[in-house]
Amino acid sequence: MRKRCTWCGDDPLYVRYHDDEWGRPLHDDRRLFEMLILEGAQAGLSWITILRKRAAYRRAFDRFNPRKIARYGAAKKRALMADAGIVRNRLKIDAAVTNAHAVLTVQKEFGSFDAYLWQFVGGRPKVNHPSAHHLIAARTTESDAMSRDLKKRGFRFVGSTICYAFMQATGMVDDHVRECFRAEGKGQRAKGGKR
Repeated sequence: MRKRCTWCGDDPLYVRYHDDEWGRPLHDDRRLFEMLILEGAQAGLSWITILRKRAAYRRAFDRFNPRKIARYGAAKKRALMADAGIVRNRLKIDAAVTNAHAVLTVQKEFGSFDAYLWQFVGGRPKVNHPSAHHLIAARTTESDAMSRDLKKRGFRFVGSTICYAFMQATGMVDDHVRECFRAEGKGQRAKGGKR
């Protein structure tokens, strides 16, 4: 039986997320934007709650197309507040629209959201592989720097803890514990994942 990071438990959705997504480098602007919005939506909730709502989020938020989301007005925001498939929090919905505007500005300046975000880890994943889950940091100097810069650019729901969770989710940081089959040199190479 494969050993995994203990945080994913045995929920099949959570296990799939752990095995196939968490810690794998992500370089697609739309997917990066999606993960930033979902990490912000998760604030105060469990990640499994957001995973269970992800399909509804993709539908409700036009598959996280920042150009479309940036045009959302009052009527669309009211519709989102009425959508039971997502987290109906006015501040988080407003933040998604604000963040869409900010992403478009960043893309103009840096060429891509990807290029902007990955600069905070020097363009390469930071591999940690702690010996136990309780040793994983909640924030780092890199997430502090990302948070500060995102806020300066007008992004919302981007505190350092949210940024660190985002960095883990998108593979900027690889925090799979040493005994996990996904740790460096184990499962991801065998499965053909790029490192």
